[in-house]
Amino acid sequence: MWAAFDFDGTLRRGDSLVGFLRDLLGPTSLGAALVREAPWLLGYAAGWVGNDVAKQRLLRRCLRGLPLARLQEAGQRFAVEALPRGLRAPMIRRLRAHQAAGHHCVLVTASPSLYTAPWAHAMGFRASIGTELEFDPQGLASGSFDGLNCWGPEKARRLRELLGEQALDYAYGDTRGDREMLAMARRGWLVGRGNGWGERLPLLEEG
Repeated sequence: MWAAFDFDGTLRRGDSLVGFLRDLLGPTSLGAALVREAPWLLGYAAGWVGNDVAKQRLLRRCLRGLPLARLQEAGQRFAVEALPRGLRAPMIRRLRAHQAAGHHCVLVTASPSLYTAPWAHAMGFRASIGTELEFDPQGLASGSFDGLNCWGPEKARRLRELLGEQALDYAYGDTRGDREMLAMARRGWLVGRGNGWGERLPLLEEG
């Protein structure tokens, strides 16, 4: 059996991308970038700008020209030092229950794989799917995505690519960006909507 988990807001509280960029650049540089991209970020918050557009503008502002080695090192450090803070205990227990039952667990997130992939590996996930970043032949970040932002329909497409003819048995998410992934699962839960972040989910045996 396969179980898919969203990351930000599902397994962990809040959004991890800003935290990663703050660790990478420092609060002053990140603050300046957020001010410069404020019209696009506010447009996204108001629903006028797409998730992918606002996110890519921020990434281009913050990451363009940085070497792959530096970003990989920063991602590994962030995965080890920062991501364990703020995990949602009920959903981590849910993950461990699936793993104890022998299910194949996959992390599916719109956050960059630079830091979500090493975290998922350390947590025992069978696979991880995340937004990939583009690098030029010299190994410098362009600030663009390599492929599509792993959000909404792209989550479901990437899962189908991974699973092939196998079914997705369970899925967990918390926003409309997880809707397609939840819809393709035999049992999908939108967690965190008045249910104690998984506290009232059915026992695994009842799924």
